[in-house]
Amino acid sequence: MSALDGTLVSSRQWPTPTLRRRRSDPSNNSLHYNSSRRSGGWRAPEAAVIPNFHLPMRSLEVKNRTSTDDIKSLRLITALKTPYLPDGRFDLEAYDALMHIQILNGAEGVIVGGTTGEGHLMSWDEHIMLIGHTVNCFGGTIKVIGNTGSNSTREAIHASEQGFAVGMHAALHINPYYGKTSADGIISHFEAVLAMGPTIIYNVPSRTGQDIPPSVIRTVAQHANTAGVKECVGNDRIKEYTDEGIEAWSGNDDQCHDARWGFGARGVISVTSNLVPGLMHELMFEGKNSTLNSKLMPLIEWLFREPNPIGLNTALAQLGVIRPVFRLPYVPLPREKRIEFVNIVKELGREHFVGDKDVQVLDDADFVTIARY
Repeated sequence: MSALDGTLVSSRQWPTPTLRRRRSDPSNNSLHYNSSRRSGGWRAPEAAVIPNFHLPMRSLEVKNRTSTDDIKSLRLITALKTPYLPDGRFDLEAYDALMHIQILNGAEGVIVGGTTGEGHLMSWDEHIMLIGHTVNCFGGTIKVIGNTGSNSTREAIHASEQGFAVGMHAALHINPYYGKTSADGIISHFEAVLAMGPTIIYNVPSRTGQDIPPSVIRTVAQHANTAGVKECVGNDRIKEYTDEGIEAWSGNDDQCHDARWGFGARGVISVTSNLVPGLMHELMFEGKNSTLNSKLMPLIEWLFREPNPIGLNTALAQLGVIRPVFRLPYVPLPREKRIEFVNIVKELGREHFVGDKDVQVLDDADFVTIARY
């Protein structure tokens, strides 16, 4: 037996099939495999069972190192938008400006390449590059949580290894979607990635087609690297977790105020904070405020009338903080909805929104949609 980092690996030498010419035809120059010396017939060689000694590609260096408890303490985490140049590449100048605004307004963490950031429209090279860029530029000021989840466990492992290698503080992991799996399969999927670092589990059945039941969350919550769960099912589910000491963040902006102050949620992982980070910070940090929560509802309802991030992309473009560029299959909201957003901004107050340009109604011709990127 040999050892690799304390893991025993079998050193048994498996028999190598022999090469022989066919006896029936001495002139036949073809070769064939035969693993038996006692028989002229072919039989399958014994399969080698390879022990599972996968070791996480971890580093013990301390730069940007964070603990699971550090992630558990975050109250306002913004699921950050990824802006684009007219050719579909990342607009890092606009991205950095969005990051600065989040930091100045008190956001404690950002999700990079999540649903809002359109990670599902990125190659993994783009994805890891953006995580690395965010860490290098802002990792000393704000917690960087990389969305490295996948419906493929192999991809989730590889992306998480790369994300932690470039310095992200935590990972966001979704349950396998579309193909789905059993409850035991979900647990095995999460256990395969949890060893690499602090992790937030993300439950959003409307997108995955499958709820992560509390029994699964209770099991994976026992792992030291489980920071908690971003829960989109509702506040009753959040209270069920928080009553058991499992950290939870609301994944629904329209429910996050009540989740925070009435159901025990640690905070929110927010889309709306892309637009009004200061007001979302007030909502999460300064106690119960039903008046402010009600004031934000028209904006939140407008944002999610079509699947996220369609509304957010349209809004940020009309605020002049990103170029009006969409990667398909996303397209801008129709003109009447764009007019409605301008009225919402005026009602809530332009000073509460990101950027310093006047909000405007863009024409259809102002938008660029890109199919190849």
